[in-house]
Amino acid sequence: MNTKAMNNPSKYLGNELTYLGKVLNAESWSATGGSWTIGLERAFAEKIGVKYGIAFNSGTSTLHAALEAAGVGPGDEVISPAMTVIMDTTATFHANAVPVYADVDPRTFTMDPGDLARKITPRTKAIITVALYGLSPDMSPIMELARAKNIPVIEDNAQAVLSYYKGRILGTIGDMASFSFENTKHISCGEGGMIVTNNEGYAETVRKIGGHGFKNLRADEGRIRLNMEVFQNPHYKRHDVLGWNYRLSEFNSAIALAQLERIEELVELRKKSAGFFIDAMKTCDYLIPQQVPDGYVNSYYTLGVIYEGLDSIGVKWEDFRKAYVEAGGDGIYGAWSVPYLEPMVATRRFVKRCPWVYEKISYSEGICPVAESIQPKIMQFKTNYRDLTLAEKKAEILLKVIKRFSS
Repeated sequence: MNTKAMNNPSKYLGNELTYLGKVLNAESWSATGGSWTIGLERAFAEKIGVKYGIAFNSGTSTLHAALEAAGVGPGDEVISPAMTVIMDTTATFHANAVPVYADVDPRTFTMDPGDLARKITPRTKAIITVALYGLSPDMSPIMELARAKNIPVIEDNAQAVLSYYKGRILGTIGDMASFSFENTKHISCGEGGMIVTNNEGYAETVRKIGGHGFKNLRADEGRIRLNMEVFQNPHYKRHDVLGWNYRLSEFNSAIALAQLERIEELVELRKKSAGFFIDAMKTCDYLIPQQVPDGYVNSYYTLGVIYEGLDSIGVKWEDFRKAYVEAGGDGIYGAWSVPYLEPMVATRRFVKRCPWVYEKISYSEGICPVAESIQPKIMQFKTNYRDLTLAEKKAEILLKVIKRFSS
């Protein structure tokens, strides 16, 4: 079968178009007056099993708002893992705080609780955990550390919907949790995000931070024009906290809600797709999938793999990827650089944001040696197939490439 001629079906297979039509015919297209965003918030919170959901325009603005709500401010330290996208770092800079990096477990690629313990100081005001590729970090020792020192924990679950840690769904373990609805995620509406929490104070604060600081916003209510007699009065005072415009539009909310209705199916497709590739990798010793410990459920945003082919078969990372693509496979993504070695951080371009905080802050190689050693070896295999036949064929192509290099 010519897999290049096979198209991955559209990710919008549910009620997306129907719901968008209803938004177009509604009186309000704004989250401040409409009902689709608040409907998404309540449905998402119910799916995760928490009291409050607050929709945002991205999974980065969620992190910034969560840090602000946790009381993080200038000069405070925020610990995040060294294996993740740069957004955990930039959100920390948005709060004028100082990023601190914890190393990772070499098998799971997630935060090492032992190194986290070593990185905590009296200035630590928040911990961001990351469910990398859909896999939870070891949350029990992390939460034990955080509770002992009264440090809020923010789960970055941008890549993890319906992932579980020892029987608990991610989003219910930390003090707040952030999810992303960016184009490649399990739920995708182009751009968007969600904060969930059981804490009413956090919920109200993050909603105000994301909604221009309107004083009448509440933990479970994002609309601000419910009483026009009050809202249109010239003596009405509107804002009581500093906020940003991080709101999610009704259009994006309608699409995300349609995706949420099918989320079990969408996650299951990714898990099964990953399974095909994992089976193919069992035939060699140099493609080592991210380890999923007992009691964890990985939702497989992507399949992360350590590539040891240079030592095992004498084939460079780039050459193995080229062979797979030329055989008809989809592109293999490399892992992002550890954040502190990205030019923005390494060359200290962040200093001008808040010079009196950052003038003595710098980063260099060696901060997290495990993350630095495994990052260049990681291959990320696509799991976002909506046709399992296509996923299975791509895995068969990988198997052929493995056999070619072993012969």
